[in-house]
Amino acid sequence: MTAPEPDLRHHGDAEVRADGLGLVDLAVNVRTGTPPAWLREHLAATLGDLAAYPDQSAARAAVAARHARPVGEVLLTSGAAEAFVLLARVLTPRHIVVVHPQFTEPEAALRDAGHRVHRVLLSPEDGFRLGAVPEEADLVVLGNPTNPTSVLHPAEAVAALARPGRTLVVDEAFMDTVPGERESLAAVRDLPGRVVVLRSLTKTWGLAGLRIGYVLGPAPLIADLGAAQPLWPVSTPALAAAEVCSGPAALAEAEQAAAELVLRREHLTRGLAAFPSVRQYGEPASSFVLVRLPDAAAVRQRLREHGFAVRRGDTFPGLGEEWLRIAVRDEATTDRFLNALEAVLGSVQEQARPGERPALSAP
Repeated sequence: MTAPEPDLRHHGDAEVRADGLGLVDLAVNVRTGTPPAWLREHLAATLGDLAAYPDQSAARAAVAARHARPVGEVLLTSGAAEAFVLLARVLTPRHIVVVHPQFTEPEAALRDAGHRVHRVLLSPEDGFRLGAVPEEADLVVLGNPTNPTSVLHPAEAVAALARPGRTLVVDEAFMDTVPGERESLAAVRDLPGRVVVLRSLTKTWGLAGLRIGYVLGPAPLIADLGAAQPLWPVSTPALAAAEVCSGPAALAEAEQAAAELVLRREHLTRGLAAFPSVRQYGEPASSFVLVRLPDAAAVRQRLREHGFAVRRGDTFPGLGEEWLRIAVRDEATTDRFLNALEAVLGSVQEQARPGERPALSAP
């Protein structure tokens, strides 16, 4: 029997909004407590300029300077999701490969544009390590660090996929959650073929509702993508965010947040390691952790009863119902979640094996 196709349009916000329960959000990877007050004030100050049409020049220059690129190699978009749609509409590849498990919007956009997509599935048993893709692929799409695996691929391994005649698209939406943004290709301009890097301001700065991202790549391709955009595709407040979040003060704050995230993620992974039935694969490097456990669907539903929303994994190609993605939060929130998980695992296991009550420590 053929397994059903995963729902490529399912996203973590659906886990939080469903049923209107006011759940603690461990399903969406946006940093809590954002946007910070200074950014909210900066955005509010732009409201007096809304009568004028948006001017991208300052924001493009700031993003270009941040990544040491010419302005002509920067395209500002209405979130990184728009960039996937533009690439799908503008490019005319013959053999497309999407490396999974990863964020599903790139494949969904390509399929919506009428393209046939081939999948390369990475294996959890070797930590979702990046391997070879078919040599005939002239469009390759992958994430780094990858959603949902949280694996950070070495820049050398990603760059090795570049070829003459190939467009390599690297989704770096979570790269600013990595201290030093190590392994990024955002400033690399000398690889063969066309290398395109996508970035988002959503995760670190809490701007999912504002819709701001950008594309970095060869100037001719950037021009073609820009020509496919509607007029004034990015709002004045979103442009202001792109500009200020590319400045030295914001970059320093993002770096501090990334360093704090490392400690919080280690706290979560240590807690998860205490459960024998919960398995982690690879070394998580971003703001979420992917786990595999029996009866994950039942566990997810029971966690909702305890007030926590986590992300189901079966909508990602290459995973299945036994996978869950958990966002990293502050230690106190993580401790409350781990206590809830302990109770839920005990309940689910007891129900699955009547008469075999698992031992639980005190909450």
